[in-house]
Amino acid sequence: MLFGATGYTGGRTAEALVGRGVRPVLAGRDAARLAALGERLGCPTATADVTDVASVGGLVGPDDVLVTTVGPFARLGGAALAAAVSAGATYLDSTGEPPFVREVFELQGPAAERSGARLLTAFGHDYVPGVLAGALALREAGERAARVDVGYFLSGRGRWFSRGTVTSLIGIAGSPGHTLRHGAVRTENAGARLRTYEVDGRPRPGVSIGGVEQFALPRLQPGLRTVDVHLGWFGALSSAVHATSRLPAPPAPLLGVLGVLAGRLPRDPSAEALAGCRSHVVAEVFDDYGTLLARTCLTAPDPYALTADLLAWGAARALSHGVTGTGALDPVGAFGLDTLREGAASAGLTSP
Repeated sequence: MLFGATGYTGGRTAEALVGRGVRPVLAGRDAARLAALGERLGCPTATADVTDVASVGGLVGPDDVLVTTVGPFARLGGAALAAAVSAGATYLDSTGEPPFVREVFELQGPAAERSGARLLTAFGHDYVPGVLAGALALREAGERAARVDVGYFLSGRGRWFSRGTVTSLIGIAGSPGHTLRHGAVRTENAGARLRTYEVDGRPRPGVSIGGVEQFALPRLQPGLRTVDVHLGWFGALSSAVHATSRLPAPPAPLLGVLGVLAGRLPRDPSAEALAGCRSHVVAEVFDDYGTLLARTCLTAPDPYALTADLLAWGAARALSHGVTGTGALDPVGAFGLDTLREGAASAGLTSP
């Protein structure tokens, strides 16, 4: 079951699923648009409201895999998540929003364990590459590992972002983020930390954000004390973004105006910009004394292609082989490190 197929990321995900031999049920409110898409892709369709728990729940059972790309997830994602938990289904989404990620792990995870549901949030460019890179670096580093830093960077020029990405970024502006300190996930403003990584032979700054890594990597290495994730999309403006983390949250009217302006952007990114875009993910592992123990670098095509292919691989794998565990899962725990590495490589995420 796929929600969001009439949007940009969801449409690419539908095509990726079909490319892997899966014919998902395309679900949503616009029956006419779904019917046209379903006819083109050879997929069945169903009418449902992704923001209504009963509507989604009427379509999903315990043996089903529910994939949703409908965001912003803080505003639109709760009902599908709750329906999957209630049904005991397998759930994947494309969110990159730290507050939603934390909700899945800390609030919905325990309920999912009780119902037998399997939750895989942020199963795309955000944050599968960082979890995979961190897990590979931890395997190399061994038992001395105490800290992991993960950085996400893009190379290329032009308007590579979609309207939905901008809307999600505005939606989480001023929202509390999270990090892992002293072995526990703690609240921290996005952008509170700034550090530089070497990426493709040159220094690139990044500002801190909350991701899946803060929940996933300590499961692989219980001795981890610190996990930081950094976003390097802002280039020379990273220092300014870091400075604004100390300011009060933007007022709601300002966010509302920004949301209206974002709604006027083109839905789709520039195809030319995406063709020249590459994603770079770096994971570095340190011991208690700050000594670098291991470093893993992964690269991929544009983030939307990677998200679509990762969601398609994860859903197809869950359908054919199931996943390990219940509750809020991480990609390594759900599929195993070597299997995840192979699946990610099939989606274009590889070592340079």
